[in-house]
This record gives sequence, structure tokens and C-alpha cells, in this order.
Amino acid sequence: MAVEGNEDVKAMSFEQALDALEKIVDDLERGDVPLDQSIKIYERGEALKAHCDRLLKAAEDKVEKIRLSRDGKPVGTEPLDAD
Repeated sequence: MAVEGNEDVKAMSFEQALDALEKIVDDLERGDVPLDQSIKIYERGEALKAHCDRLLKAAEDKVEKIRLSRDGKPVGTEPLDAD
């Protein structure tokens, strides 16, 4: 498996990054990857995980809940975790 640099990670969708991360986990769990390559793909996995975390946080920030009036009619939206 040729390990690329991590520059391309930022351009990946969440699904692409998650698929790549799952492949890395599978490769490392098999235990047949040479040590130097294991280190490289582990570092790529860290970059993929960080990217997935950023994308999830951005998605959470966009989630809103609908505010209802006393009679149950929608009157607008507010952040899901309004403080």
C-alpha cells in the first residue's frame, strides 16, 4: 500500500475520510504491515481523524431545533445547544 502525504485529507468529504480511516485501522489490526509503514499510516490516520472531528463539529454547529409557540406552531429556529 503506497502511503500518500496528508495534504489531500483536507479535500476529502467526511465519508471519504472515514472510509480511508477504516482501511488504516484494518491494516494495522492485521499486524502484517512493516513498522516504518505502520508509523506512516498511523500518522495519516491521525490526520484523517482530526479532519473527521472538524467536519462533525461544523455539522453540529449547523444543527438547529425548531422553536414552537405556546399553541405548538413553529415560530423560528435556535441553535440546538442554546446556552
